[in-house]
Amino acid sequence: MRANRIILHVDMDSFFAAIEERAHPEYTGKPIVVGADPKEGKGRGVVSTCNYKARKFGIKSGMPISRAWRLCSEAVYLPVNFKLYEEVSSELMTILRKYADKFEPIGIDEAFLDVSLRAKNFEDARRLAQRIKKEIYEEEKLTCSIGVGPNKLVAKIASDFKKPDGLTVVEEREVKQFLSPYL
Repeated sequence: MRANRIILHVDMDSFFAAIEERAHPEYTGKPIVVGADPKEGKGRGVVSTCNYKARKFGIKSGMPISRAWRLCSEAVYLPVNFKLYEEVSSELMTILRKYADKFEPIGIDEAFLDVSLRAKNFEDARRLAQRIKKEIYEEEKLTCSIGVGPNKLVAKIASDFKKPDGLTVVEEREVKQFLSPYL
């Protein structure tokens, strides 16, 4: 049976921090915080993003950089390199666009892909999402999380469900059960 609509939400995992780690292999395995200069805990400004290792210390996007420093002074603190992130984003969007019947980028590190014409059912969509994840990793050495659903809302929530490097498929008949914790 053909699904009415199949939407993928592709969300890169800790995008800025992942690009920095890729560019600086010496940071691998360390907590990375991208944002304002912490000035040894006296800095002003906020955390733009951080990797999952830094998140284990309680650091999150939008947090004052001075608080992040207090939570994890041993993290690698880096300034935002927006030019580099835009270049990588452009490459990623080129990859994603070729998989979509309709394509809607959302910010620098995420996009909605309507694949209703390419995927006849949610199992096809799962395989397509796996190909996307594989190509992004092979071409860019970055991971993403993908949510697949019958609409943008469900796909967006699903992409966050198993981060990092996750894939969550929510078929039409599963939507009510999947969303019940959020209702």
